[in-house]
Amino acid sequence: MMTFYKSVKPDVVRVLFYLCLFALGLPAYAGQIDAKTVLDKTAETFRQSGGVRADFVAQTFLNKKLQDSSNGSIQLKGEKFLLEAEGMKTWFNGHTQWSYLESSNEVNLSEPTPEELQSINPYTLLSIYKQGYKLKLGKTEMYRGKPAYEVILTASGKKQDLACIVLYVEKATWQPLCVSMTQRGGGNVVIRIQSYRTGQPYADGIFSFDKKEYPTAEVIDLR
Repeated sequence: MMTFYKSVKPDVVRVLFYLCLFALGLPAYAGQIDAKTVLDKTAETFRQSGGVRADFVAQTFLNKKLQDSSNGSIQLKGEKFLLEAEGMKTWFNGHTQWSYLESSNEVNLSEPTPEELQSINPYTLLSIYKQGYKLKLGKTEMYRGKPAYEVILTASGKKQDLACIVLYVEKATWQPLCVSMTQRGGGNVVIRIQSYRTGQPYADGIFSFDKKEYPTAEVIDLR
């Protein structure tokens, strides 16, 4: 199957969104904060946000040198999402995924496993710590002028493709501001949220591929 990470541009996304753009502005957490609490509160905010839209910039680095930069947007509703980036579009309706590549005019149809969804669905980042990652809060307290938590996830073994993930979450809103992902081998992907909107009234139909909109596209069934 062509995963989300491979279908956008080499190294641009393991994710994207791995960032879950959640911005309801919950009250500040009254108590001792730790890395797990930050992720849990961010996930809670997302669940209460309704439909979400975010615009982002994704950059890839190799040996600290910029290799590529890509703009895109993502629309989220629970587990469903619609991702648009340069030259590609991906729909996921909670069960089936369609990845359209403009360059080849092809659509790859698949049914991702829970494991594969970790590299497809931005929401899964918030629970990835349950699957072989150690958590801690970093020392950074500001990100681009906003008070923020820095959450560092480090792989506890060598099975995880991502060796380290650093997530910045705004303290006032529990909204992810940026995520940096380091792959084994040294490649690095940084995704920065440029804007977001919550409470979007998305119909479920927008998360499924509509053949009528792409009449000449070849559909390749990988199920």
